[in-house]
Amino acid sequence: MAKLLEIESLRAGYGSINVLWDLSLSIEEGKLTCILGPNGGGKTTLLRAIMGLVKTESGRVLYQGRDRTNAPTWDMVADGVAMIPEGRMVFRDMSVADNLLMGAFPKKCRANAPKNLQMVYDMFPRLYERRDQLAGALSGGEAQMLAMGRGLMEEPKLILVDEPSLGLAPVVVDEVMGILDRLKQEGLTIVLVEQNTNKALKIADHVYLVRGGKVVLSETADSVDLGRLHDLYFARDTLHEH
Repeated sequence: MAKLLEIESLRAGYGSINVLWDLSLSIEEGKLTCILGPNGGGKTTLLRAIMGLVKTESGRVLYQGRDRTNAPTWDMVADGVAMIPEGRMVFRDMSVADNLLMGAFPKKCRANAPKNLQMVYDMFPRLYERRDQLAGALSGGEAQMLAMGRGLMEEPKLILVDEPSLGLAPVVVDEVMGILDRLKQEGLTIVLVEQNTNKALKIADHVYLVRGGKVVLSETADSVDLGRLHDLYFARDTLHEH
């Protein structure tokens, strides 16, 4: 399977604070890759660096074989990379329909906007029911679906999803994970940043565990040992060494 995205020895952070330390990983086309790890480990910083929202100090971001290190965010979107940020981040004072249409803002997406809007409504019937309501009136689960739908309006080849289960009821988490699994089955390449280990492993193809800005585990999802994963996740492996 072809590598759609490759991260090579990436260092990135915020001003004088470095967060990622020579981090390397690769994302296979048509697969769902899950990036697990504790808070502050660098997961969101990695997604932002891919999107050009955080400056990369060294290393490379290769997308479709091309060096896209520190490429402007709008160029990454034009190339087919969409990011669904943590915390939903919808336009609260705009209608659900207008929020979705914002996702079709890139020129290449405008002609297909009506067809893609119908596709999103078919996938998320509740968004259709609430299409004329302000996004600020949605529940947390509905807002997450709106953020996902807006990302799909960009016609992405690669979608980066940051902590979609955060703060949601278990039944809604199951629904969101089911939709991500369906998108994977339809051929979309997905990078999922998540802290809900058990839910993520059920739909992932490959798993990376990022801690302290480094990859500490890289395995296929079906070969992950949960006990070892949790030891690494909570840094219990370092306790065992002393």
